[in-house]
Amino acid sequence: MKFYFITGAQDLYGEETLRLVAKNSRAIVNGLNKAETLPFKLELKNTAISDSAITEVMLEANSDPDCGGIITWMHTFSPAKMWIEGLRLLDKPYLHLHTQFNREIPWDEIDMDFMNLNQSAHGDREHGFMAARLRKPHAVAAGYWKDAETQEKIADFMAAAAGVMEGRKLRCARFGDNMRNVAVTEGDKIEAQIKLGWQVNSWGIGDLCDMMREVPDKAVDAEFEAVCEKYELCTDDISEVKNQLRITIALRGFMKENKISAFVTGFQDLHGMKSLPGMASQLLMAEGYGFGAEGDWKTSCLTRVMKVMAEAKKTPGGTTFMEDYTYNLKKGDETVLGAHMLEVCPSIAADKPKIEVHPLGIGGKEPPARLVFESGESEAINVTLVDMGGRLRMIVQEISTIPPIHHMPNLPVAATMWRPKPDMLSASEMYIYSGGAHHFVLSQQLTYADMARFAEMVGIECVRIGDGVTMEALKQTLLINEVASRLGI
Repeated sequence: MKFYFITGAQDLYGEETLRLVAKNSRAIVNGLNKAETLPFKLELKNTAISDSAITEVMLEANSDPDCGGIITWMHTFSPAKMWIEGLRLLDKPYLHLHTQFNREIPWDEIDMDFMNLNQSAHGDREHGFMAARLRKPHAVAAGYWKDAETQEKIADFMAAAAGVMEGRKLRCARFGDNMRNVAVTEGDKIEAQIKLGWQVNSWGIGDLCDMMREVPDKAVDAEFEAVCEKYELCTDDISEVKNQLRITIALRGFMKENKISAFVTGFQDLHGMKSLPGMASQLLMAEGYGFGAEGDWKTSCLTRVMKVMAEAKKTPGGTTFMEDYTYNLKKGDETVLGAHMLEVCPSIAADKPKIEVHPLGIGGKEPPARLVFESGESEAINVTLVDMGGRLRMIVQEISTIPPIHHMPNLPVAATMWRPKPDMLSASEMYIYSGGAHHFVLSQQLTYADMARFAEMVGIECVRIGDGVTMEALKQTLLINEVASRLGI
């Protein structure tokens, strides 16, 4: 992926000024690309000095499949009426960079030629007004372009944009339907595709079983050797481990063949399967695929998008499908135990995961293999996406993950614990009041700011639960969002 860098100017200052504008713009782009702090490269476009040129480059950005978005900067004063049609037509993520070529004012040499050339201080305000006037979703980053803080702002924008662009090509495979009678995992797939680009379609579990039968034993054996090098084998049931690896290979091949990057399974539709895809789902999540249990396509797609965003940010930790299972309500030490039946991504593991086989107690199939581990200590977020009827709501719960406070010898699952912010009881009340789902994506790599930036780009509601947020403030936010939605704002 690449991002277009578009410098704004005008032709009133003469050819020499425009030559310097182009030269300085090239220096900025080359400097940012060489700094290696951005997850994607910038591509400098011709200086925008007319409405036709601006519209042309915006349409080029729209049609270029490798373009993840645009970054604009006004080197001189750029009359904003020129930008109306181009910005109106733009449908890629958009960052307005407010910087200038020189760090300091050259006190002894400054003259009117310098002033005419270096007008970002008010040229960017003219440009900013038009984006605001058009109600164009965009980000603004202010700071000197050589500073790490400014480059970090650009990188954060690129990470969110990567999530947006991933969504526009994201395809999710549903093997079976949602878990029967469950409400929160339902949702309007058409609305999700309109707003987010996510294509969600179903396949029969028999399609997967057919591909499993075609997997050569040699491929399973090779996968077994690779997995045993990465994880600790702690079971004698090699047959079930290889069964999960056969599912892994078949699923991987199925998704590559159909250009799918997220999938869901359910334990109520396993005809022809020996066991529920447990370790298979974990291994594929570790490769970057999105996953949702019990037919939860929203969380599956969100997992994929957040993994792409996290990869772009290059931050330590992991991102995984997750569910809160039970509470520890000891006063002063209230915590949440998070896990799932089987499917938690090993990217959050604090130590080397173990391969184990245990009965599941649900689904009526043979005991499945799974990766068993605990997560470590980290600041993190839990992100859920719910359909409120006519609109999507993203809820971001800020948490601190900790290793489980006691050993749990009879619970053979991947587990983590966390302390919600501002505190567990208040956070739980706010989460439930907001309609948050029991499935979500836990990320040690992303923050609320990352998800809010993404939500703004795609035009969906985003609610924060964390330090400083009260139930009264949350209710007010939800009310305002409801009114804005009904007014079509």
